[in-house]
Amino acid sequence: MKFSGLPVHLFVFALAMFATGAHAERIVILGDSLSDAYDIPREAGWVHLLDERLGEAHEVVDGSISGDTSAGAVSRIDGLLEAHQPQVLIVILGGNDGLRGLPPSALEKNLAELIERGRAAGARVALMQIRLPPNLGPVYIERFEGVYPALAERFDIELIPFFLEGLFDRPGMLMDDGIHPTEAAQPKLADFMEPYVRELIGL
Repeated sequence: MKFSGLPVHLFVFALAMFATGAHAERIVILGDSLSDAYDIPREAGWVHLLDERLGEAHEVVDGSISGDTSAGAVSRIDGLLEAHQPQVLIVILGGNDGLRGLPPSALEKNLAELIERGRAAGARVALMQIRLPPNLGPVYIERFEGVYPALAERFDIELIPFFLEGLFDRPGMLMDDGIHPTEAAQPKLADFMEPYVRELIGL
């Protein structure tokens, strides 16, 4: 690496970027199987695709675990924040809570805890709205889905729309279970998420 001839301020900046692995912003995606490249190659998942699009100056970390619930994420978020020290934390959780019929009050408590811990670690936090299948009943669904806008308003954070919303009626976008996105859907999910991530990191 050659820095001779650079002005002093550019030399210092270049050394700083080299020392930090050239990552100006680190984004952690805290989620479940919708973000964890479920049943497809990891490099084909939307998180990896988004990481490639943003280039070397930014790093998108997949902090998702298939099957995870909001309570599970609370138990592991401190380790993620300590390991990656993100500038941005995007929470995409709750689907498994809903499918298991867990109380919306518990979901709200856990998501609030994730938001608070992310902020305490210095991260800008965004939350994705999660939608549930209609077979779970209108009363439960209304209470469950209402948690997300309430938290976004309470903490004054970005509420990202559910990224599978436009894929349900498109052939080839969901696996046979009707829940998980296929490999073909991953670029579309990256397309959807990219402007939100760019806004959060100021690009």
